[in-house]
Amino acid sequence: METVRTIFTHTYPYPHEHSRHAVIAVFIGCIFFISSDNMHTLLQKLDSNVKWWSMYACLLGFFYFFSSPFIGKTIKPSYSNFSRWYIVWILVAALYHLPSFQSMGVDMRMNLSLFLTIYVTSILFLLVFHCIFIGLWYSGLVAQGGQPAVLTILQNCTVISIACCVFYSHCGNLAIIKGKAFERRHWSWWTLWSKEEGKSWLAKFVGVNEFKYQVCNSWFAPVGTASDYPLLSKWVIYGELTCSGGSCAESPDEISPIYSLWATFMGLYIANYVVERSTGWALTHPEWQKECEKLKKKEMQPELLDMVPWTSADLFKTVFDLMVSVTVFVGRFDMRMMQAAMSKVGDASMQDDLLYDQFSEHDELWFDFMADTGDGGNSSYSVARLLSQPSIRVWSNDSLITLPRGNLLLIGGDLAYPNPSSFTYESRFFRPFEYALQPPEWYKEEHVAVNKPELPAGVSTLKQYDGPQCFAIPGNHDWFDGLQTFMRYICHKSWLGGWFMPQKKSYFALQLPKGWWLFGLDLALHGDIDDYQFKFFSELTQQKVGKYDSVIIMTHEPNWILDWYWDSVTGKNVSYLIRERLDGRCKLRMAGDLHHYMRHSYLPSEMPLYVHHLLVNGCGGAFLHPTHVFTNFDNLYGTPYEIKASYPSYQDSTRIALGNILKFRKKNWQFDFIGGIIYFILAFSMFPQCKLDHILQDDTFSDHLKSFFGSIYDAFIHLLGHSYVSSAGAFFLLVAAVTFVPSKVSRKKRVIIGLLHFSAHLVSALILMLLLELGVETCIRHKLLATSDYHTLYEWYRSVESEHFPDRTGLRARIEQWTHGLYPACIKYLMSAFDVPEVMAVTRSNICKNGMDSLSRGGAVIYYASVFLYFWVFSTPIVSLVFGSYLYICINWLHLHFDEAFSSLRIANYKSFTRFHINAEGDLEVFTLAVDKVPKEWEMDPRWEVESKLPQSVGHKRKFPSKWRSVSPHQDPINTVRIVDHFLIPKTIESQLNQ
Repeated sequence: METVRTIFTHTYPYPHEHSRHAVIAVFIGCIFFISSDNMHTLLQKLDSNVKWWSMYACLLGFFYFFSSPFIGKTIKPSYSNFSRWYIVWILVAALYHLPSFQSMGVDMRMNLSLFLTIYVTSILFLLVFHCIFIGLWYSGLVAQGGQPAVLTILQNCTVISIACCVFYSHCGNLAIIKGKAFERRHWSWWTLWSKEEGKSWLAKFVGVNEFKYQVCNSWFAPVGTASDYPLLSKWVIYGELTCSGGSCAESPDEISPIYSLWATFMGLYIANYVVERSTGWALTHPEWQKECEKLKKKEMQPELLDMVPWTSADLFKTVFDLMVSVTVFVGRFDMRMMQAAMSKVGDASMQDDLLYDQFSEHDELWFDFMADTGDGGNSSYSVARLLSQPSIRVWSNDSLITLPRGNLLLIGGDLAYPNPSSFTYESRFFRPFEYALQPPEWYKEEHVAVNKPELPAGVSTLKQYDGPQCFAIPGNHDWFDGLQTFMRYICHKSWLGGWFMPQKKSYFALQLPKGWWLFGLDLALHGDIDDYQFKFFSELTQQKVGKYDSVIIMTHEPNWILDWYWDSVTGKNVSYLIRERLDGRCKLRMAGDLHHYMRHSYLPSEMPLYVHHLLVNGCGGAFLHPTHVFTNFDNLYGTPYEIKASYPSYQDSTRIALGNILKFRKKNWQFDFIGGIIYFILAFSMFPQCKLDHILQDDTFSDHLKSFFGSIYDAFIHLLGHSYVSSAGAFFLLVAAVTFVPSKVSRKKRVIIGLLHFSAHLVSALILMLLLELGVETCIRHKLLATSDYHTLYEWYRSVESEHFPDRTGLRARIEQWTHGLYPACIKYLMSAFDVPEVMAVTRSNICKNGMDSLSRGGAVIYYASVFLYFWVFSTPIVSLVFGSYLYICINWLHLHFDEAFSSLRIANYKSFTRFHINAEGDLEVFTLAVDKVPKEWEMDPRWEVESKLPQSVGHKRKFPSKWRSVSPHQDPINTVRIVDHFLIPKTIESQLNQ
């Protein structure tokens, strides 16, 4: 069997990989035949009318901008594939009506009608074949049957139809010219190299027309006459069961070359399918082997999800979850109250489920802080990979220093986006960390921790465990379900990858070495701690925290900078705890929520000092936030502060915002569904525009422009005074635009900004509507559209069918009779459905002539559906451009929409975390490490694979703990990490406290 597999092994994956080569061959053939005309003659044939060139430019421009985000990549779900087929459909349907193509020698009507006819016929023929083959498989007459690939059938039918159309367009008439003697000795390929012709083969090759003529008549000549194939021709082609007159040789009719070509392709497909299914390929590629290959390929690539598409339908679900959380949980039910009620004792100093002191006796301690992970898989894994390394070597002040891995990992909220669920926590949060540092062998994903801490075997107390540990606080996104998912995955699980999690509640206190403390606060959706939480930290401060100790406050939201930005006051309990209870012992406040890095340090002044340093680092894996919006923050509790570090820099942040204009739709293609429908509703009542004579009859360009915008104004007046659907849509859009403006500005400015934003969308929608109507009206006036009825293409095809495809024996009539009219009806309505411009133009002419009331409900649906098919393509790039420009202006000029303007860009780069070191002297050394560019392609690290096979290989003791490394070593986070901020917080001494 191995020998057989070696001989028959196919180098391409099943099914029908060679059909890809057929597509390439057909494409090359199209290029060859279409470009075979002399270029000088071709240019002379082109129309020089400005309006046609303008229409071509607008049409192709809109279609290009619609398709540009999907060129060169595949988006899941396959919206890019859908857009390609959709664009081909309606673009070809529009182009074949416009002039110049026939003058180029390309008869688009014949090509389209022939393509659709052959396409339907091929699909029906292959469906019958597959049904027969499956029946034979079930009966045991053939092996390796099963379900055929529908997409493969459609692809092959498309290739066959295009090939037949190209052949007929450039060779069909030549091949059936009567009186031509197709002698192979004269029209042979080798005549190109014949020396008797008197000129070289290169000269003949330059004469492309002659070369094409020779190819058509030698390669695509008729294969014979009906008398050569009596059974086939009499029964299949001519519909006769027996030869009339006793001899089949009497029929001199030639078999159509296009039929020969189609039959050849069908035969090749059937032969290929039968051979691959029944012989060598099936023997060498059994089902189990395919599954193993798929599994192996899957194991060689990490399962990392893309960035969350915020500007899409997912946004509405997130907003809905937030509304439910605010309505149900805020002020009615608070999980923090339940946690307080479940605490074991009332004394804060004795609550071992909230207070942890396992690190307090260390001589020194390394620990890390990150926040806002679980958005993009590549970015989250890049940060987790850095956190998991035994040490990181990085340059600092021209010297190479080594920073060991933290014994403790602190996560500052928002563990997974866009909302908490089992899927987001497992796939966006746990999976990257498990890739970075493997959990122990006994870890079970479905395990629920009942009595924490569940220490590993051989470890009796938490202080004896030498591996890295993790503590996390919830963020606002973790509270969208009332903290249920956080409690399940953090408080009732013991492992985050290789990090041990002894945490039992959503807030906690850690006693660190050398008099350092860390308070992890849970602000929920209030932006503040509750009374029970305040009671715990207040009593802990009074009973355990020493007079000369130093405290680090960790929250999810940086209230100090958000309160300044929104001109509000939140976190009153937190402020009271810091100012009245800690009274200057808070050396550092750190938070996430804003997905950038910024550090503000106090300026010496006469004002009391409550917090020495303010640190924001939310670069753990979520999309990037700007820094230039917060440049003017300089005060907290009356104490002046100054900016010491920001990442990215203000200049880079301003430059990145420009991407809203250039990349908004590319990053947020899901916005098409929202934007296209909004624009269509705005222009719905304006269709059709019947009186456009004044625009088309003006002489000068300025008159055209003046009349055009005058029509826009008239359409706007009609929208206000007569329309219902469009006016209602405009009203709701205006309200949404005003409401969308942040409350940071005054009500008057909100109305002005919202009105300008709304006006830009409304004017754009009306301009696109009028451009579409002008294009249709121009084609109608030049008899390119609405020349008969809805079935123009089919009627034209029937009119030339007898000339180009003679049916002397009435085979088509018998097929129509056998199928009860279904076959020609399918072709007829398929052509009508394909020819959307004709349907739109015919209905539009009827409306303009007889009024909208003359249209039936079904006719109205057909008309507006045909209009929407084109208007959606025209509007989606424009609505994204207008909305992206609005965000750019607001973020860079008005400093508004910092969240929306950068979430739309979905930037995975600029990721960082902060590493702390409490040294032997008791000082806190702070390093912020950053990666400018996040890798997108990963491969398995062979060094990790070797270590994973060693007996008793614990993840945190490995030299190479991460499973995946970057394909390009120059982009691997370990090689590109750098220090963006480094400072020291000295230990408190008595003299400092007295000051």
